Amino acid sequence: MDFTSRMAALLGAFRRERNGAVADSMRFYGAPCGLNYGVSLPTLRTLARAEAADHDFAKYLWRQDVRCLRLAALHIADPARLTPGEFAFWGDGLLNSEIAAEAAFALLSRIGAFPELFAAWIAPDAGWLRQYAALMAAARVPHPSPAWAVPAAAVVHGAAAASIPEAHLLAHGAVALFTALGTRNEENRQAVLRAAGSLGQLPAEACVHEELAWRLEV
Repeated sequence: MDFTSRMAALLGAFRRERNGAVADSMRFYGAPCGLNYGVSLPTLRTLARAEAADHDFAKYLWRQDVRCLRLAALHIADPARLTPGEFAFWGDGLLNSEIAAEAAFALLSRIGAFPELFAAWIAPDAGWLRQYAALMAAARVPHPSPAWAVPAAAVVHGAAAASIPEAHLLAHGAVALFTALGTRNEENRQAVLRAAGSLGQLPAEACVHEELAWRLEV
């Protein structure tokens, strides 16, 4: 089947699982997709994982303004083929916090070029969605780098100082990374404490301090 036929078949499977109550209860930051059947994430993941890995098909789905197809693309994509040349393509499709979090979980944390992606997406001008995805993915990679702690703290401070509504999401992303780092060994823990120690007491920054107080027993 061509991509259009395959997409139609997949969309039909999702349509059969539609749930208006789930759609009505969704909470996220950012822009909604044009079409949303309200399929739950566990169901969506099961259906998407039944598809064979196909990076080109995944990119075709990623272009669609349909929530279930865009999320499914993250599970169908081949992490080995997501190279720096594709960072902009995938980053442009991060419409909201739900998609960013799923991208971190399903795809970004598994790519070989993740250090390069983190450096590009944690930059101050990358935008909060890319920053959030980078932080959440960094917390899931097998060997997170302690060098990531300082830019993670800087992102939280920048968002807190600018009073953007999504600052608390970035704080939670940073906490996830700090916890992944700080629980590995004492050297990493000290790197996290130094980075977190640079934060002040604005609401998002205070959130980081409060979470680390019990997660790392500060």
